[in-house]
Amino acid sequence: MFAMAKKKPTFLGVPRCDPAGLEAAKVAVLGVAEASPYVFEKRSHSHKSARILREVSQGLALQLNQHDFDSEQTLFPDKGDWRGVVDCGDVPTDARDPEGNRARIRTEVRRILHAGAVPIILGGDDSVPIPVIAAYDGFGPITVLQIDAHVDWADVIRGNAFGYGSPMRRASEYEWVTGMVQVGIRGLGSGQGWQHEDARKWGSKLVTSYAFHARGLDAALLHIPEGANIFISIDCDGIDPAVLPAVNMPTPGGLTYEDMIGLLHGVAAKARIAGLALVEYVPKHDDARRLSGGVAARIAMTTIALALGS
Repeated sequence: MFAMAKKKPTFLGVPRCDPAGLEAAKVAVLGVAEASPYVFEKRSHSHKSARILREVSQGLALQLNQHDFDSEQTLFPDKGDWRGVVDCGDVPTDARDPEGNRARIRTEVRRILHAGAVPIILGGDDSVPIPVIAAYDGFGPITVLQIDAHVDWADVIRGNAFGYGSPMRRASEYEWVTGMVQVGIRGLGSGQGWQHEDARKWGSKLVTSYAFHARGLDAALLHIPEGANIFISIDCDGIDPAVLPAVNMPTPGGLTYEDMIGLLHGVAAKARIAGLALVEYVPKHDDARRLSGGVAARIAMTTIALALGS
């Protein structure tokens, strides 16, 4: 007799997505391992992230009827009522097929958007936001809020125009992206000065980690248009490595967990959360208790709660 395969957990234990369930969904979780890695045929450093984040979230699943001081609400107050939150599984990806990856990611994100739900993307490497934002064609305009240590305005690196260093430049080329706010920038790794000047000339508002800590949340929220659709792209290295060290390029400084929660609340109070891509969590750099994964999962959970009410 063969043992039955154990079902993989969903994020927070929410129902699995099916066509009928998606039509009634308000928020849909989607795992994406990679899009356009620089090294052909090599899985991205974050390809296990969605699976690990789902596993880590199981520790929260039995407490979801309790008041959450991070979101200032109870996410699922009534047993069996998931408030329209579903988990649509993972987009199939292949490190040998970046073009196919991008096409499949766009297709699955657009399926969620057509249903009227807010996509919550559990990545995955930092090339994932490119096809995710591309999927918003016809669902804009959107303003991109990026939390990242790096500006990501490179053009072509190693012959790849869709890699980790280029997400915000590619996003700027989409006519439905009408604004950009980039928060947490610091240290090395953001390329040469011309990339930052290109970002500013386009209209992106660059808020360094130092400006954020000097002026507080308003340093970023000042640039969020009232009533706009805000797509949030969180590269986990935008968060202080003292809080979330399991990333590919840890950089001293950055936003604390409380900063992140405050920023999410500020966005939800002023505008509409239209989507999230949480990327660059690297499980192999996490500790045995998955503490970095726990921080990332809590940020995703808080975003879901605020998206339901925004």
